[in-house]
Amino acid sequence: IVTTMKNEGPFILEWLAYHRAIGVTDFLVYTNDCTDGTDTLLDLLQSKGLVQHRGNPFRSMPGLMPQHAALQAAESEPVLREAAWAICMDVDEFIDIKTGNGTLPALYAAMEAATPGANMISLTWRLFGNADVHRFEDRFVTEQFPLCAPELIRKPHQAWGFKTLFRTIDIYRKLGVHRPKGLRPDLWGEVRWLNGSGRPMPERIYRNGWRSSLSTYGYDWVQLNHYAVRSAESFLVKRDRGRVNHVDRDQGLSYWFRMNHNAVEDRSIRRMIPAARAEFDRLMADPGIRAGHAAAVAAHRAKIDELHARPDYAAFYDELTGERMEKLSRMLSVFGAAVFSAGPGVVPPDLHRRALPAGFFFTVEPPADAAH
Repeated sequence: IVTTMKNEGPFILEWLAYHRAIGVTDFLVYTNDCTDGTDTLLDLLQSKGLVQHRGNPFRSMPGLMPQHAALQAAESEPVLREAAWAICMDVDEFIDIKTGNGTLPALYAAMEAATPGANMISLTWRLFGNADVHRFEDRFVTEQFPLCAPELIRKPHQAWGFKTLFRTIDIYRKLGVHRPKGLRPDLWGEVRWLNGSGRPMPERIYRNGWRSSLSTYGYDWVQLNHYAVRSAESFLVKRDRGRVNHVDRDQGLSYWFRMNHNAVEDRSIRRMIPAARAEFDRLMADPGIRAGHAAAVAAHRAKIDELHARPDYAAFYDELTGERMEKLSRMLSVFGAAVFSAGPGVVPPDLHRRALPAGFFFTVEPPADAAH
């Protein structure tokens, strides 16, 4: 896994333990501007041979955002060049394998049985909400937040974004956030790309696609659980931290509205929690790692307290945890794309209290400057 992080300290060990439990062997982590002990913990994990930690080189790479700079730098790293398979993903994303025994070898075996020589598989996002959890707790994210978007949900457009697990055989020239990029023209016929249900992806996606469609989404074999918001308190910290690539975009109420889905329950990932817990406990048995995790948790709690004390963040928190936003998180499927672009302010203020008829749908005119 190649990943970028900023102030994710409390969540690193669960994510690391879970992915080690399903068969990930190497982690290449780029960080920048951390103030919560993320760097300290990662340096310690590196000293134990568990991750490779790098400072993000984006400031020496003019014109590149942090995530893109990290991916470009990663391309020359031996750990990536020597890997059999790789994926670019984030610490709030968990690979949920539903086939076989829930591990990567089982997924690869299923791919090979379905399509000999299969070398790519896209993991469509399943957006998981906060499950009405307000307070931050130092507990597994995968246990706390079982509520998510339904499988069939085409809006917002992020709902069916994907990340791609690929065999590192240089069919593509470079890493991309969602999938390898720069398909070599002479190797077009070598692409064996499956969706999350083991069906072939169409050729139209080979060059530039980053999200699934009604004809390409699939969750039968594998999905990518995306815990973009976590608890309301942790979201305060995420908003204060800012976005990785879109640093000028506020992760405010519109982002919460778009990404906080609590419509249905999916507990499929829980069968792997015992294995993840065993690995987590093994890591935490190291006094240094335990202390590093505790320091990051304490820093996270201190930042939460600091933000609660600010009137603007206190009001924001009250809105996140209020009745309206909690009920809207269960009815997002009735909204059109323009509603998610505009934010919850365009939704009638009493809509969450109405008894809506079957087939109800609400949208607005898209803003004139909407970018797609």
